[in-house]
Amino acid sequence: MSELLRDFAPGSDPVKGKVVLITGGTGSFGRKLVDTLLSRYDPRKVIIFSRDELKQYEMRQALEERYDADKLSKLRFFLGDVRDRPRLELAFRGVDVVVHAAALKQVPAAEYNPSECIATNVNGAENVVWACLQQRVQRVVALSTDKACSPINLYGATKLASDKIFVAANNLSGDIGTRFCVVRYGNVVGSRGSVVPYFNRLIEQGATELPITDMRMTRFWISLHQGVDFVLSCLETTRGGEIFVPKIPATTVCDLATAMAPQATHKVIGIRPGEKLHEIMISADDSRSTWELPDRYFIEPEFVEYARTPAATTGATKVDEGFAYSSDINPERLDIDGIRGLMKAYLA
Repeated sequence: MSELLRDFAPGSDPVKGKVVLITGGTGSFGRKLVDTLLSRYDPRKVIIFSRDELKQYEMRQALEERYDADKLSKLRFFLGDVRDRPRLELAFRGVDVVVHAAALKQVPAAEYNPSECIATNVNGAENVVWACLQQRVQRVVALSTDKACSPINLYGATKLASDKIFVAANNLSGDIGTRFCVVRYGNVVGSRGSVVPYFNRLIEQGATELPITDMRMTRFWISLHQGVDFVLSCLETTRGGEIFVPKIPATTVCDLATAMAPQATHKVIGIRPGEKLHEIMISADDSRSTWELPDRYFIEPEFVEYARTPAATTGATKVDEGFAYSSDINPERLDIDGIRGLMKAYLA
């Protein structure tokens, strides 16, 4: 199992001496990224940009308990919404690196409130790109999702649109030199939107039965720790325009439930609106532009208007035409013991 729990940490410090801003910085990913930057790297400043003042207050309190005054002096909290372009431009002044994590992510909520999801995930992405170009930000990494590949729900469709916006933004940077890339991965173990905390709550309440949408359902899994390291490693290596996909294991939701509560029975409740039976991160149509490295794949942009080194010189190899990276056929599978190992290693 250990070979499936890859270490994606960058080989150097990609943020040394730089000003880093995280949109959606008070979310699960943002909190872990800030903690990682302060504990393991040497940024000049870290800006948490989000719209929730209570979450910012709680995050500040937690960080003050963990770090000394020198580390805390690097932190800035900035209230704002990615829907507000002027506010973004103000926040991005003097920023070197932007990690765009802000999004509306709940599939059922997006289906019921499409205009709100579009306003944040699509229009917000355009606003981030615009502000980055206006303020001459050097590097931008946008977080995506497996649901953006061959989407069947509105959330996935908005994230696909967002991915396209960030990839195409490289053609707008001109002499500014900003490089945009996208990181796409699966379900995050332990994040607030994950089924793991939901199952945990039921188990703590003494539930003897766990709800399963479909016994055949499979999902990709990555830990917050791995997700943060993967983003930083992509920041280190991007040439602009790639969609990076980590090699991560998959499992059935049934096995996940069994690993967490071996004695509990499973009740099939049916697939929710907009939910897939299996997730896919690279489609067969994407294979024509997909390259492989030992720990990841990356989809090259189909068109670029700036000079770049051919992918072949990076040590990557082209995948076979027709290749697809899907959770049901992923050869890297976690059994029940593997799931327990993942949770023990990254949720301790």
